[in-house]
Amino acid sequence: MTPRTGRPPIENPKSERITVRLDKDRVKILDAYCEQEKIERAEAIRRGIDKLEDCIKK
Repeated sequence: MTPRTGRPPIENPKSERITVRLDKDRVKILDAYCEQEKIERAEAIRRGIDKLEDCIKK
């Protein structure tokens, strides 16, 4: 029997989808950060959420 073909499963799939509305000023900030870091908007938002984790009171 031949091995399965295709992409291997990933460890942490991004299965949750959210939609956010932003004002023009925040979009400018987001886009400037993305251009500076050479990343997509989704990755910049993930990084921002990761930084919020430090603010959670434990």
